Amino acid sequence: MSRPAPRRPATRRFRLANGLETILAPDRESATASVWVWYRVGSKNEWPGVTGASHWVEHMLFQGSPHYPKGAIDRAVVEVGGTLNAFTDTDFTAYFSTVPRERLGIPLDIEADRMTRALLRDRDVNRERTVIDSEREGNENWPEYRADEELYQLAFREHPYRWDPLGRKEDIRDLTPAALRSYYQRFYGPKNAVLVVSGGFEPGAVERRIRKSFGSLPRSGADPHVRAVEPEPRGERRATLHGPGTTPLLTIGWRAPALSDPATPALVCLDVLLGGETRLFSAGASMGRSGEHPSSRLYRGLVDTGLAVRASSEFRPRVHPALFTIGAQAAPKVPFDRLEEAVDREVSRLGTQGPTAVEMTEVRTKIRRGAELAYEGASRAGFRLGYFATLGPPGFESRLFRRLLGVTRSDALRQAADLFRSERRVVVRYEPTGGDDGVGA
Repeated sequence: MSRPAPRRPATRRFRLANGLETILAPDRESATASVWVWYRVGSKNEWPGVTGASHWVEHMLFQGSPHYPKGAIDRAVVEVGGTLNAFTDTDFTAYFSTVPRERLGIPLDIEADRMTRALLRDRDVNRERTVIDSEREGNENWPEYRADEELYQLAFREHPYRWDPLGRKEDIRDLTPAALRSYYQRFYGPKNAVLVVSGGFEPGAVERRIRKSFGSLPRSGADPHVRAVEPEPRGERRATLHGPGTTPLLTIGWRAPALSDPATPALVCLDVLLGGETRLFSAGASMGRSGEHPSSRLYRGLVDTGLAVRASSEFRPRVHPALFTIGAQAAPKVPFDRLEEAVDREVSRLGTQGPTAVEMTEVRTKIRRGAELAYEGASRAGFRLGYFATLGPPGFESRLFRRLLGVTRSDALRQAADLFRSERRVVVRYEPTGGDDGVGA
């Protein structure tokens, strides 16, 4: 007998006349309140010459607005004992602050002030160029980053998922302050935003404050929908990279469907079977890389056998078709061919035999456990509500959860056979040349 879906916070949703979608999730017992603003703008909305603009705007929204000059945003939140941050992805950019509940007005004022009125002064943009360039160079020191970037460049020739959210090096160097301001003015505004307030607050008072602070903002924000369609691949694509490090890396990606596709729930289950967890319903509740799971098929087939020091899968479905990936770090003296054969063996087994009944029970248990923990605390609740509101229509998370629990062994087998085809995959081998790579740190 299946258990009911985990209890999620009661919410009040409304949309302002300027297009701002708002979700209130009050929790009377919470000592903190969290404010999230999600923009349906990410690296998918960029083009050659302005790649990295969404991430750059993320930085600039902390650099000054009419009522919060440079440095004032961080001080205002930290001085009351709060935390704040932001992150940029392919499909969205998100900003959040979590503060003591009696200080909720501070992050609301900040977000209203910078939603359409961030200053993006020339001198600040150029100063931040150095910071972003250093961030990019720091990531390039990681073989995993270089291999993943190459993987997506191989897999996509037309769609903007081709470039990493950090942007191309030449665009970081050449993007002008005027071009960055134009990008910000084009896409950032209430029409493309979701405001989430979660935790301890009185909903009536907060709604009135939101309507007053955000309601006067202009109805701005160009359509962020991407119309480019990536053609179906006609065969396997491969690349070999050489660079600093000591650990050979193998990364394989298969073209996978979008978040809204009927096949997606079964692929999420395949991710749990191979790698041990899903980023959508993970007890870790993180946007980062998957962890290691000794019970997963990849760990047992590659790590326990001595072929790899680490092996994981990742399927984080996106607005548009993306990739289902598997990454493995070879054990000493294990050649790439042998490691790749082991990966092929694991995915082939799923495509010919499917999972066992015991495995599917474990998958459902993990998904339930992750869902039960997903809304613990004001910050997690704000993340969760904003993430699904940004990527799907109301009720999408609940429908997806039910569909995940309904995936059968035959569903998983059928989708594995369709997904793991050689003509739909890209393969990147990273051959180290020596030196410290920090892999696994």
